Amino acid sequence: MIERFLDVVLRERLGFYPGMVLLGPRQVGKTTMARAIAATYPQALMLDLERASDRAQLAEPGLFLSQHRDRLVVLDEVQMMPDLFTHLRPEIDADRRPGRFLLLGSASGALLRQRAESLAGRVGYLELTPLMAAELPRDLSTLQRLWLRGGFPLAYLAPSERLAFTWRQDFIQTFIQRDLPLMGTGVAADSLHRFWRMLAHLQGQLFNASQLGRSLGGVSHNTTTRYLDLLVDTLLVRRLEPFFPNVGKRLVKSPKVYLRDSGLLHALLGIANLSDLQGHPIVGASWEGFVVEQVAAHLPDGGQLGFYRTAAGTELDIVVEAGSRRLGIEVKFSAAPTVSKGFWHARDDLGLARALVVAPVERAYPLREGVDVVPVWQLPALLREFG
Repeated sequence: MIERFLDVVLRERLGFYPGMVLLGPRQVGKTTMARAIAATYPQALMLDLERASDRAQLAEPGLFLSQHRDRLVVLDEVQMMPDLFTHLRPEIDADRRPGRFLLLGSASGALLRQRAESLAGRVGYLELTPLMAAELPRDLSTLQRLWLRGGFPLAYLAPSERLAFTWRQDFIQTFIQRDLPLMGTGVAADSLHRFWRMLAHLQGQLFNASQLGRSLGGVSHNTTTRYLDLLVDTLLVRRLEPFFPNVGKRLVKSPKVYLRDSGLLHALLGIANLSDLQGHPIVGASWEGFVVEQVAAHLPDGGQLGFYRTAAGTELDIVVEAGSRRLGIEVKFSAAPTVSKGFWHARDDLGLARALVVAPVERAYPLREGVDVVPVWQLPALLREFG
């Protein structure tokens, strides 16, 4: 089993919080991690809330939970029973012993809205992402495989490119035709599939709801925004907001959108192998989105992620802000990257003491004072240092 960074963090926080909520898209490895953790707890109890028989055991949630106060209770796909959170609050207050509940969820929106039930301080939240570059062998061959196939473990570990591609296509169909209806979304599968493919073609571009609505056959901008919210809530698309420093310039206000897993991006575009990817117009935007996810997965505590772009075209791909400190990151798909004047203007606008250029290189080297070219697997250490 591939060792995940989050495993240590989750175990540590279960030793502190009465409950932890582990979020992540389907098939990303949440259940595998939960089972490994549950095996270290005497008589841990696991329920899969997609199974009617397991949901039936929670017909009287208060009674059931109180009867198992001496055990770790793991509830998988907890978004299937969102009302359960209202019962967790009094149960945790009755016994605030650490490590009582581990809740696994595949949709962030429905779960995070339950914070209105005043679970703050009672449970902690973590997100398990697809596999990250720093969790795997640090060489360019492994990096290419991860970028092409994406980080879903079954796709990454598939014995051939053909099977990896087939798995991702099946994942997309299953998600649209089975998983979303189970969540009660009420969105037509064909419409959402078309929208998702359109987003793939627009990887890393500004989101224009009206323009996408026209391309979908004249649907309203409210509908396209709802489709985007759905894919963001299910942790498959990232809405990257612009960063607004007080620089006295006209700034772009629309968010950029990225498909979060590069493997799903490539499957939606019909890209099955590395040669097809390297010759495809999406290659630069695909690499940019891949790096955005590596940064997002390792943000320092309290860190904020955004991008910087002025109406005049000055741009920086990624801005990380932690407290009063800012780190700028430019993404380049080149073994010998160079940056434009806009990069230097953005660095001056933001007052950056340091900036990084992330490229498919094997080792870091200085580009200029205060600016380093770095490999993607070095990002976790650099972000810890920054934070």
